[in-house]
Amino acid sequence: MATNPFAEYKWQALFTDWRLFADGLTVTIEVAIVALLVALLLGILFGVAGVFPNKNLRILNRVYVEFFQNTPLVIQVIFLYHALPHLKIILPVFAIGSLGIGIYTGAYMAEAVRSGILAIPRGQLEAGLSQGFTYFQAMQYLILPQAKKIILPSIANQGVNLIKNTSVLAMIAGGDLMYQADSWSGMNMYYGPAYIVTGLLYWLLCFPLTKYVKHLEGSSEVRS
Repeated sequence: MATNPFAEYKWQALFTDWRLFADGLTVTIEVAIVALLVALLLGILFGVAGVFPNKNLRILNRVYVEFFQNTPLVIQVIFLYHALPHLKIILPVFAIGSLGIGIYTGAYMAEAVRSGILAIPRGQLEAGLSQGFTYFQAMQYLILPQAKKIILPSIANQGVNLIKNTSVLAMIAGGDLMYQADSWSGMNMYYGPAYIVTGLLYWLLCFPLTKYVKHLEGSSEVRS
């Protein structure tokens, strides 16, 4: 069977420009790490707020979760990109992407934390309070350690989604992996090699985490 020399040239061109994809992959990983830290912080804070005795904090939890879960991430990030300068807040695209993705994912993590806490029998908290613990102490030393095995698989699964969601930076010229693939293939029309390699790179990032999620889910089933 005859080979297509033009197809071979496409791949040769891609490997010649591999540094563009390497740079994009680096940005994707960096954004994912920062966004994950933001999401974890917000997830824990709003997750605990969702079960807090104070009604106003529970309402705040619902407003945050319902808004960010029910609006597209693309719109949220583009809004931040265009709206912040009008508020005299100038941030680099890296920061806008990290914050946007982190805040969005934090809403899902908050629900995971809230659900995990609610899965622990109420009597555990009441027992801690009766022993002289404050609410925060009972939550820190009794409830969260038990809820951890329920929460971790969901948190890890959201981490996988977060990595894939970094591709939204391509919409605001974020220099991430998807942006580099779009730019490179748009210049030379070599779409096939660009998106095949990009898809494989995302897979290499996500696959180990999906295996870890399954491991956590298996561990949780055994403990339960």
